[in-house]
Amino acid sequence: MAVAVRPGQKLTVDEVCDELQIARSTFYDWRQKGRGPRCIRLPNGSLRIRRSDFENWLMDCEDPS
Repeated sequence: MAVAVRPGQKLTVDEVCDELQIARSTFYDWRQKGRGPRCIRLPNGSLRIRRSDFENWLMDCEDPS
């Protein structure tokens, strides 16, 4: 799936879950265990993930073999 990337783009939890094809519960489980991407908590309690943080997190998840 092609993703249009804007500089400074912020993703919602649903967008991250859709891209990774995971359930929201999996995302929150990873977050609780400190294994998920860095998040920004907005004043209304919603989370956003910077595209750059998400991409860096994905690179860190790569298997070196």
